[in-house]
Amino acid sequence: MTEIKTRILLAEDDENLGSLLQEYLQAKNFHTDWVTNGDKAFRYFEQYHYDLCIFDVMMPIKDGFSLAADIRMINSTIPIIFLTAKSMKDDVLEGFSIGADDYITKPFSMEELLFRIEAVLRRTRGEKNSEQHHWKIGKFDFDVKKQQLMLGDHVQKLTTKESDLLNLLCNNMNQVLERNFALKAIWIDDSYFNARSMDVYITKLRKYLKGDPSVQIINVHGKGYKLVVDEK
Repeated sequence: MTEIKTRILLAEDDENLGSLLQEYLQAKNFHTDWVTNGDKAFRYFEQYHYDLCIFDVMMPIKDGFSLAADIRMINSTIPIIFLTAKSMKDDVLEGFSIGADDYITKPFSMEELLFRIEAVLRRTRGEKNSEQHHWKIGKFDFDVKKQQLMLGDHVQKLTTKESDLLNLLCNNMNQVLERNFALKAIWIDDSYFNARSMDVYITKLRKYLKGDPSVQIINVHGKGYKLVVDEK
């Protein structure tokens, strides 16, 4: 039986780097389409099915952030990894606020990129310890597999990281979810940038859960977060 390859959409305007990345990823058995600008990447995304996207932030015609925002309008769950030459905190946070699953700063090794890709795909494909796929959170229903948070007729689609983080909170419902544990489970490491990005996602989840006053995510100073559900 022929193995179905993982399909990657790579958008990178540096032709030397783009060609090198495509060749490397193809050698690692990833079917990789490489384009050199964000506009063409979006047209490819509309035409073909992909399992993961890798976008350079600085590109002509349409930059990586704009491209990701457009893609999130039609697909809220596909994993996105940003390539960036910048180390500015605001750029990294902007990427995560759009719904990025990871970022990698140039220059980077091919082995590091492969590690990041495999880690994101493991999370996306649900290869995690948690076996529960459905949660009742106050008046909300949370479908982990479909990455949907439902309140009555309203369905909120979640990104992969939003879903992973909410799932961890549910696994520790009414108990403290340690900050470092969550960072290493979802973001691989507990760096400053990843910690700040987790704060962005916590804020998003709080917004989604506003529909039920009995549900809240509270900060536990010096420890982490707690998903509190008042079942009275």
